[in-house]
Amino acid sequence: MRNGWLPRLIDIRPHEARAVWLAFACNFVLMASYYLLRPIRDAMATVIGVEHLQTLFTGTLLLTLALSPAFAWLTGHARLSRVLPGVFGLLILNLLAFYAGFNVAPQSKALAVAYFWWFSVVNLLMVSIFWSLVVDVFSPSQATRLLPAIAASGSLGAIAGPLVVSLGVGHVGTKGLLLMAAGGLLAVSALVHQIIREKGRLQEAHVETQATTLDHRLRGTVWDGVRALFDSPFQRNQALFMLLMTWVATIGYFIQTDAITRAFASVDARTQALANIDLAVNVASGAVALLGTGQLLARLGITGSLVLTPVLTAMSFIALVFSATLPMVQAMQAVRRVGQYALARPSREVCFTVVDQESRYKTKNLIDVVVYRVGDVGSAWVQAAMRGLGVGWSASLGLGAVVSVAWAASAWVLGSQYNARRSAMQCAELAGPGADAQAAASGRGIA
Repeated sequence: MRNGWLPRLIDIRPHEARAVWLAFACNFVLMASYYLLRPIRDAMATVIGVEHLQTLFTGTLLLTLALSPAFAWLTGHARLSRVLPGVFGLLILNLLAFYAGFNVAPQSKALAVAYFWWFSVVNLLMVSIFWSLVVDVFSPSQATRLLPAIAASGSLGAIAGPLVVSLGVGHVGTKGLLLMAAGGLLAVSALVHQIIREKGRLQEAHVETQATTLDHRLRGTVWDGVRALFDSPFQRNQALFMLLMTWVATIGYFIQTDAITRAFASVDARTQALANIDLAVNVASGAVALLGTGQLLARLGITGSLVLTPVLTAMSFIALVFSATLPMVQAMQAVRRVGQYALARPSREVCFTVVDQESRYKTKNLIDVVVYRVGDVGSAWVQAAMRGLGVGWSASLGLGAVVSVAWAASAWVLGSQYNARRSAMQCAELAGPGADAQAAASGRGIA
């Protein structure tokens, strides 16, 4: 394993190799499946119309608020080792139901809305579950070395998914993509189970890994994640970072949807165009994540890596003011999303290695899903109000630039808070196991 191509790109220790490869494969298949399903969601949005996007986003938030506590409830009533792979089994059943529905009523707007809402709720959940597991396996020092490569595998999967859509949608149709994604999620469920087993093996071998176990239920209630969010300055700023990031992403999504709707007439053409955009973005993201993120993390640190993406995003919004064409919209989306996936994602996930296990699953899920959707809805309604007032793209782009600057400020604070927590953990490790456990338990109080 040490002689393979991945160890030559990143520093993988012998005892870590199997866990890294399992996480690498799992993220690849997960994101490939995700990007089989995402263009379908975005094509459904064009059927419904950009003028109704704010309503769709509001419905997504309401469903998220209704369903997100269910995951926290499950983690409190069943062992994590069963809940994590079991969620993906449930999603497979959902996909089979949509396959049957599209067979019966392929032109149904109600079904289009249902699919938009379903995917917009579960897409964040399934990605959050995977990363919660990863940061519950690798320690902070391991995560800084290994998460860029694992994130890169997601970018590679995100290349494979759009490529399959672009080349295959004309042959298998939308319904065929649903079945392919269901097969992918079946593989994800099996790989999640193997990662859980590998964590136990690492602990039995007494090598570096997170000290927590997965063969138990989480303590507390559904509301403990909410309480931890409001009690901890670190968690609150993680939520603010996510909120501002989604505000920026939603502004870009509105602009992209409008541009694609004007440029292409049919749903299949729009689906293919969106998949082509995803493909270009994810090729760049994979290259950056695999070849450059580790070096950037080492040189810039977590703080610099978190700040770089919002700075580049602000610059891309400003550039688009001077050339509001479809190619420039695609370039703006590429800059933002490459930075988000290749830099912000692994850097932000590293921050979750210095919190307690309950926060990794309960509070992290709240931030990744609920806070994300709150940002979506807030930005969507502001966009709708601006359209109602007859304000053009320039105002939207100016808003995007301003929010990006605020996002950069939040990123700077978050990186500083992570460094303080990491230093506290290192001091606790030097003081002994008891002090280390105490620091982990009380970490949410560190600014």
